[in-house]
Amino acid sequence: MNKELIDIAYLAGAVCFILAMKLMNSPRTARKGNQLAMLGMGIAIGATFFNPDIKQENLIWIAGAVAVGTIGGLMAAYKVQMTAMPQMVALLNGLGGGAVALVALFEFLAAGQGGHAPDTVQRVTTVLSAIIGTISFSGSLIAYGKLQELLPGRPLTFKGHSTVNLLLAAFTLALAAMILFFGLVTPAAFITLMILSLVLGISAVSPIGGADMPVVISLLNSFTGCAAGLAGFVLLNTSLLIGGALVGASGLILTLQMCVAMNRTLGHVLFSSTGMVLSTGSSNKVAKQPKSFSPEDAAILMENASSVVVVPGYGMAVAQAQHQVKEMAAKLRAMGIDVKYAVHPVAGRMPGHMNVLLAEADVPYEDLYELEQINPLFPETDVALVIGANDVVNPAARSDPSSPIYGMPILDVDKAKTVIVSKRGMGAGFAGVENDLFLNDNTVMVFGNAKGTIGKITAALDSH
Repeated sequence: MNKELIDIAYLAGAVCFILAMKLMNSPRTARKGNQLAMLGMGIAIGATFFNPDIKQENLIWIAGAVAVGTIGGLMAAYKVQMTAMPQMVALLNGLGGGAVALVALFEFLAAGQGGHAPDTVQRVTTVLSAIIGTISFSGSLIAYGKLQELLPGRPLTFKGHSTVNLLLAAFTLALAAMILFFGLVTPAAFITLMILSLVLGISAVSPIGGADMPVVISLLNSFTGCAAGLAGFVLLNTSLLIGGALVGASGLILTLQMCVAMNRTLGHVLFSSTGMVLSTGSSNKVAKQPKSFSPEDAAILMENASSVVVVPGYGMAVAQAQHQVKEMAAKLRAMGIDVKYAVHPVAGRMPGHMNVLLAEADVPYEDLYELEQINPLFPETDVALVIGANDVVNPAARSDPSSPIYGMPILDVDKAKTVIVSKRGMGAGFAGVENDLFLNDNTVMVFGNAKGTIGKITAALDSH
């Protein structure tokens, strides 16, 4: 295959990526978007095998790497639970960043061995892709460790941490400038640059609390996309350039949207050491005890209501209770009760987490209400059923300036006439903040695994 046909194939793959992004704008077409993205990647990989610049003896190594990656990816995708999807995304993103960094390293070494000096654009993009890819690699591994609870979710800091980060960034940029502009083009200098970037990625992400890891993952995903796009310049690969630019831009947009959803700036997320286990400082925690109801009692409350709003959270995801929730909602509707679903933009561990789970249970998309749509309806709602959600329904976000989640828009479930909370216990949310909602006069707690609790509520509705 000649170069022109290979370039056309790469361009076709890039077009598939662009159309896939468009299809992923809606849950209705997201599956087709994923399939189209897979097709685009398949075209790009297939075209690479016909690249005349690749030595024939290396093709078997490439084919072996593709086979190992395909088998490993399929096994991981089939085994991973939806609750662990953010960890999976973090890990795969880190591997992507590491791959880009290795490409930059070997291109740098190849240029030195070949005795030819790359042009200015290629030199700059090689250095930048090495820095950004390595930071994304190490930072993503720290994010994975925190979400997988291999590392503590709290901020991991030490005295002078900010100063160390600034020095690491300064040394990294200084060494990059020496490589680019002062002729320090030795393998040792480039490897040192990557080591500094590796440490910087670890040191920059470790002070960020577990509650902010989804934002960090999205940002690091953007970094990996930018690094891949820069590698497209290095390799003169159209598909890699366009695909990387799409990932970089979309990742940054998603990051900023998540910050808006939490009413926080990106700088506050990255540099404020949020996520520590803090108390909201309320005085009623000692004096008051939660009201505990049985699933049968909760069923009575709901069957006497005219409107019910279901608020899914991470607890529902962990219990895989979405099918039981759909069955319960169907029973309530058969009794003439209006049922809606309130989905917070950052419910669960990543954006769209609840949407995907509910779509998996065939909950109609029209039944899902966003925060701005549902909040005005809560004062007229008879029962708000909170299933495993915590931070996104915590009134401290409105009332306690000392709370790390203060200012974050929440679902105003506390304004409903009755709030039923299904949780395994009274533990704090992922942000480490205790929730006074559980002690409100209009709140009742139904303790237990969400799947079992919702199943019992449904059975009780049948018996009445």
